[in-house]
Order: sequence, then structure tokens, then C-alpha cells
Amino acid sequence: MAVSDKGENVESNRYRIGELARKAAVTARTVRYYESLGLLKTQDRQDGGQRYYTDADLVYLNRILQLKNYGLSLEEIAEIIHLGNVDSTGQKRRLELIKQYRRLLSKELQHLKAVNDLISDLTWHVEQLESVNHDFQKCPGSACPKCEFQTRCKFFQKDQDALDNLENHNP
Repeated sequence: MAVSDKGENVESNRYRIGELARKAAVTARTVRYYESLGLLKTQDRQDGGQRYYTDADLVYLNRILQLKNYGLSLEEIAEIIHLGNVDSTGQKRRLELIKQYRRLLSKELQHLKAVNDLISDLTWHVEQLESVNHDFQKCPGSACPKCEFQTRCKFFQKDQDALDNLENHNP
């Protein structure tokens, strides 16, 4: 029996390792590995050493998988989990999770900005190429000074010697 938040006894499901693994979409070997690292603790073993897990263990395993999916290493996850051993209030673990989530969020926002910049650049190139009907063979080159895209084009060079050099090397 498990105890609810209100102190009431509630029925808790019990799972063997294979059942737990299937529910979490991992292998039994992964569950054992996480146990060996101290990330997951077996609370209930039968006489034959058979491991049994509860719904709470499944939730815990899913949290580990979520953190791993977010890019935390197993070592970082272990540090978070072990904070629960030194702080019965859970406050240290909560604060560390906030810190890690903020770090990951910042990293992903930077990545999103880079992707948005790439999308904008590719869109511009498509629009530019669709609007150019003549002088494309001279791009970049002698057509640059009169090109409508010269303010944004990364190929445009105002240095005529560089343009001449470029044209002389293009077949």
C-alpha cells in the first residue's frame, strides 16, 4: 500500500522490471544501469531477489528520462537526485532543477534564434534568385554595383579590383 498526500492508504501498482521498462519505453538493462548509478532505487525485492517497482518509481524513471532527453548528463541527473538525500524539504533539488531548466532554455533560445536567422537568410536568397532574370552569370561580379540586393548581399564588394579578380577566375 502507498500513502496519498492526505495520509490515506491507496492501492499502488507493482511492476516487475520488464513491465516497468516497457511502460517507460526503455530496456530492463537501462533500468538496472540506472539502479547501479544510484539514479533509481529498488524499494521492494521478493525472496528470490526479484525487483518490484511502484507507480512512484515509474514517475521517477520518467523524470530521469525527461532530464536526459533535455540534454542533462547522467552525472548531472545524479547530482540533482542526490540533493534529495541531503535536503528532506526538496528545496535544494527544486532550485537546482530551476537552474538547469533555465540554462537549457537559454541554450535552446539561442539555437532558435540561429535557426530563425538561417530561415530568414534562405528566404531572402530564394526571393533574390527568383527575381533575377538576367546578369545572373555575372553575380557576384560586374553586375554587383547596379544590383538591387547589394545592401544585403554578402558577395557584394565595392572594391572594383576584387570584382575584376573574381570575374577573371570565374569561367
